[in-house]
Amino acid sequence: MKSNARLFGHAIHPMLIVFPLGLLIIAVVFDGIYLLTRERTFAAVAYWDIAAGIIGGFVAAVFGFIDWMAIPVGTRAKTVGMWHGGVNFVMLMLFGISWLIRYGAPEHSPNTLTLLLELTGVGVALVLSARPGGGVQRPPGRPRLPMGRSGLHARRRDAHCAHRLPCFENDRARARR
Repeated sequence: MKSNARLFGHAIHPMLIVFPLGLLIIAVVFDGIYLLTRERTFAAVAYWDIAAGIIGGFVAAVFGFIDWMAIPVGTRAKTVGMWHGGVNFVMLMLFGISWLIRYGAPEHSPNTLTLLLELTGVGVALVLSARPGGGVQRPPGRPRLPMGRSGLHARRRDAHCAHRLPCFENDRARARR
C-alpha cells in the first residue's frame, strides 16, 4: 500500500510513530526506576514523556487515518488498518488514564496502578498493533530489500539476478566496464 500522506517521497505515518512509541516505553522504564529508587527526577521525566507521547501518538494517528481512508473498502488491509488504529487508540487511552491519575499526585509520582496501566499499554502496542500495522505497509510475502540496497537501484539489480541472491559480484563487474 502506498501512503497518501508523504513528505519528500516518504510515508509520514511510519516516520512519526517512533517518537510516541519511544517516549511511552522510556516512561515505563523511568517509572520502574522511580519505584525502585524513589528518585523524583525519574517520576517527573516519565510524566512529561507520557504527555509528549500521547500528543505525538495523536499526531501520528492523523496521518495513519489519512492513509487508512485511501485503502479500498472491503479489503483485508482496511480491516487490519482499522484494528491497528483501534488498538493504538486503546493504548493511548491507557497512558492517558495513567497520566491523569498522576496529574494530582505529589511530584507527579507513579504508583502500582499507573505502572500496570503503562505496562498494559506497551504490551497492547507491541503485541496487538505493531505487527498488523507493519503488515499493511509491507504485505506478507513481499521480501525486504537487503540493508544498504534500496530504491530504484535495488529493483534494477534484482531484475538481472534471477537466482535471488545478492549480486554484489555482478555490480562490481559492471562498475569495471
